[in-house]
Amino acid sequence: MSRLRLGAAQIECRPGDVSGNLASHVAMIERARRAGVDLLVFPELSLTDYLSDPDCEALGLARDAAELALLAGAAAPMAVSVGFIERGSDGAHFNAQALLAAGVVASVHRKLNLPGYGQMREDKVYARGDALALAPLAGGWRAATLICADSWNPAWPWLAALAGASLLILPTASAREAVGGGFDNARGWEVNLAHTALTYGLPTIFANHCGRRGGLDFWGGSRILDASGAVLSQAGAEPDLVVAEIALSDGEAARARLPTIRDSDPRRVRRLLDAVLSQTEEG
Repeated sequence: MSRLRLGAAQIECRPGDVSGNLASHVAMIERARRAGVDLLVFPELSLTDYLSDPDCEALGLARDAAELALLAGAAAPMAVSVGFIERGSDGAHFNAQALLAAGVVASVHRKLNLPGYGQMREDKVYARGDALALAPLAGGWRAATLICADSWNPAWPWLAALAGASLLILPTASAREAVGGGFDNARGWEVNLAHTALTYGLPTIFANHCGRRGGLDFWGGSRILDASGAVLSQAGAEPDLVVAEIALSDGEAARARLPTIRDSDPRRVRRLLDAVLSQTEEG
């Protein structure tokens, strides 16, 4: 398993229809199994669709929910990453991504960077995550998950790489009109993805939604990038399964060739950050 066959599941979700989306997930898992996929990634909030004003009480799931257990069992021994609204033990709700491995929920990432601009008001709906943990996979892989806008905060990809990630899982819900003001979402992601993969030597699985609904046009473009930022396989605008194979040694070689993390000097960054924050507070 030092080589991984990756899959990005570009699906067209049904708004608020968990049972319908669950069936789509199971069908895509079976398609991925036939393609020999080891790790399959679904888009952000794939079980509910990306909703601007979701009914969290009705749609929220706990980590031990039957829906997640069903997908974990259906996928095994394949690892699968799925998006859902997580109902926390304290009643808060999170935009979350579960990594299902070995037939169980292995880890859950709660979105750190909640957008509050354009047509995205996640900051008014969800609680913020406060952890960035890596998930071990077979063959010595260590996967980091960032959800959509997480990757636009330069600190989070850097911290994931600093923690020793060898693979980046990046589920997304990107629509052309979401940011507004003429911002080109597709072009922005092209730059963002290539920069992160190249800078940190991180193979990346980018899984986006597709289809038009709720006034938003999800443009698809799901893709898999290698550790040099090159696109190995990419979808168009329609539902699709994107597949590519990567080797652990290729990422190790890329990170040795361009030792960004080795030379990043986090202690110095912390000192400079403290100085900047102090100046900001004084100002």
